Amino acid sequence: MHSLIVSPFLGRHLLLRPGDVSGVRISEHRYNALRTVVAEHGPPPAWLREAADRMWQMPLPDVGLDRTLLVREPSTYGFAKASWEINLGCDYDCEFCYLGEKKFAGLPWDGKARLLEMLRDAGVLWLQITGGEALIDRDFPAAYEYAHQLGMMVQVSTNGSRLHTRPILELFGRLRPYRLTISVYGASPETYEAVTRNRGSFARFTRGLAAARDAGLPVRLNVVVSDRNAHEVDRMRALADSYGFPHHVFSNISPTIDGAANPLAAQSREYLKARWPFNGCNAGHTFFHVNPHGIASICKVGRDPHVKLMTEGIEALPRLGRIAESLQLRVGGCSGCTLSGSCWTCRPLAKLYQDAKADRERYCQHGGTKPHDPTHDSTPAGAGPADHRPTPAH
Repeated sequence: MHSLIVSPFLGRHLLLRPGDVSGVRISEHRYNALRTVVAEHGPPPAWLREAADRMWQMPLPDVGLDRTLLVREPSTYGFAKASWEINLGCDYDCEFCYLGEKKFAGLPWDGKARLLEMLRDAGVLWLQITGGEALIDRDFPAAYEYAHQLGMMVQVSTNGSRLHTRPILELFGRLRPYRLTISVYGASPETYEAVTRNRGSFARFTRGLAAARDAGLPVRLNVVVSDRNAHEVDRMRALADSYGFPHHVFSNISPTIDGAANPLAAQSREYLKARWPFNGCNAGHTFFHVNPHGIASICKVGRDPHVKLMTEGIEALPRLGRIAESLQLRVGGCSGCTLSGSCWTCRPLAKLYQDAKADRERYCQHGGTKPHDPTHDSTPAGAGPADHRPTPAH
């Protein structure tokens, strides 16, 4: 397995180490030079030796650079990041889950492998694997390893229930993730298990945190707030600090991806926060989302219209840009709004709230929501933002 990646990225060229947050920007000339060196099995140039030593204290071999360095080929599609729900099945049953019915179904292994190859060919360098609960999919280890082999920087979003198991720890120790994003649902067994509706889940969760800390894995915690655990927000923060992991608070509950209102009943009114004004995003242009069946959409929220990658092929991906522009038009319940220029909420997310017949204060300035509190993120818990950032709930 390669130790370094060199890849085009949004008009630039990067030298990266899998599982490491640091990287080096290089010129197109040096990128092309490395393509030639690897193709001809030549020795590493002096500047590459210097960069690898300076950034990662990594000595390079005198020969066989092609076994150490993977050169990603340019893509004509212009995408750089993607998220992939490997499966919607989950071992938790949180009432605020944005997925609604979490069916355990998806592509067979050959379909998953083909999908990962299409993501590579689309230019995807950073890939988030999520769910449902990603780690319970039987093909997760193979998919995770294959994404590494294809030269992707892999982030995994998980509830942490399987993180303490030996196969997962050995996999992440051998192929380090770029980031592990773990959701926090409580600071005590009683509260955590009331949210997840899974007996013993808190013990498995904390075992996973301890195992990740001891293994030095790059963990970030998402504190997900609902009416059942709002009384433990300070304790959940303290829990994150006790393990030495950075954390962020996600406090706004959203409808399900098909516009059902069920999760909204779990909203903690105290933690309902206004959002920053929505000024556009990269969804559908440099980022996209893929569901377990290989259906690509602009993001996790705006799922229709979509592209069926497994039948239409990678050639259909450019349609996502046009879909993104059409989905942002202020129509339907927002038509003619005089505040559209400073709206807090992207149009696809606003439509979900409107389909769910939610109170305006959930998503709209006209609802009179409290001013933005920068200590809490405004992303709906369980919905995930319309870009490449992680989904907070699983």
